[in-house]
Amino acid sequence: MPIALLALTVGAFGIGTTEFVLMGLLQQVADDLHVSIAAAGLLISGYAVGVAIGAPVLTLASRRLPRKTVLLALMAIFTLGNLACALAPSYGWLMAARVVTALAHGTFFGVGAVVATGLVAPERRASAIAIMFTGLTAATILGVPAGAWLGLHHGWRASFWAVTAIGVLAFVVLALFVPRGRRDGVLPPLRDELAVLGRPQVLLGLAMTVVGYAGVFAVFTYVQPLLNRLTGFSDGAVSAVLLLFGGGMAIGNLLGGRLADRGVMRAVLWTLSVLALVLATLQFAIGSAVPAIVFFAVLGVASFATVAPLQMRVLEKASGAGQNLASSLNIAAFNLGNAIGAWVGGVTIERGPGLASLGWVAAAITLVGLGIALWSRALDGRESAMPVCAPMKA
Repeated sequence: MPIALLALTVGAFGIGTTEFVLMGLLQQVADDLHVSIAAAGLLISGYAVGVAIGAPVLTLASRRLPRKTVLLALMAIFTLGNLACALAPSYGWLMAARVVTALAHGTFFGVGAVVATGLVAPERRASAIAIMFTGLTAATILGVPAGAWLGLHHGWRASFWAVTAIGVLAFVVLALFVPRGRRDGVLPPLRDELAVLGRPQVLLGLAMTVVGYAGVFAVFTYVQPLLNRLTGFSDGAVSAVLLLFGGGMAIGNLLGGRLADRGVMRAVLWTLSVLALVLATLQFAIGSAVPAIVFFAVLGVASFATVAPLQMRVLEKASGAGQNLASSLNIAAFNLGNAIGAWVGGVTIERGPGLASLGWVAAAITLVGLGIALWSRALDGRESAMPVCAPMKA
């Protein structure tokens, strides 16, 4: 395994930790800043919106720079943003700092995914993306439970101080091990990169990512109140469940990479189907301890098994000048799905049928994403069935 790929994984670990750490501390943040649980949940949505904004803007703004320079600049933004979170004096300041931190997220994973695929043989590209995303799963296994424990014992701000330190470490590792390299050939015109947005299959790929993944965060954003109020777990036990969820993510991430190497579209359809099925079982599992623990472990597997196939689908359909932009946009799509899921979950809790019904709502969202994937596959069939006109002979 190239050491540069491991360096990208370290960067992904830092970013994944700051994205997910608040999920184990929503109650503490809400109490300290005197806001509701739903308002605290919007800090997850705010981060995701920042990713959605930052991904296309920073990808296009940095298109002339070497990819290593871009990755280092993004990690610097990430580190300073977490420092601002640790120092935020109010809810508004914390929301603003979360958005600033998130600006680096989409472009880092988008550019990083392109770098990762260039480090390995063509038949291993999906697995290379999965390895980089292992940083996210490691963040959930180690970073998020550790951050939650730190926040419970020393205040939620301590978690952001710790993530700031991780950012500094990630910057150093990226500087040492990612090859500088140069962009091959002449930089394509901006219009050629933007042309990727006119490809129906790319747009469908982005749509299936947004909608298919939104169901995960309709549930996972509210893991703490779900386990506290419906299962009866203590705050300390929530950290242990997050650890199991992260372990499931690690398994699902590698499984998704393997499945996508064998057939990208087939992997997309299978993983979204299984994810919807798992989400639908929440109401039956959340009432007692053992089924709830099993549910979140299995949800970890099902949720991250979708990541590499969905990312690879967009990269396949965006081959050429627009690949960097499309890759970053798909990372933004994951996070837009996160924002939508967290918002829908909050509405379900405060104005809908309540916490216990989150699984049904989440499964319905993911099934819409599966429908988009089936539509995309049907278009593949039509394109392959179209006759190819032979050149006329003189």
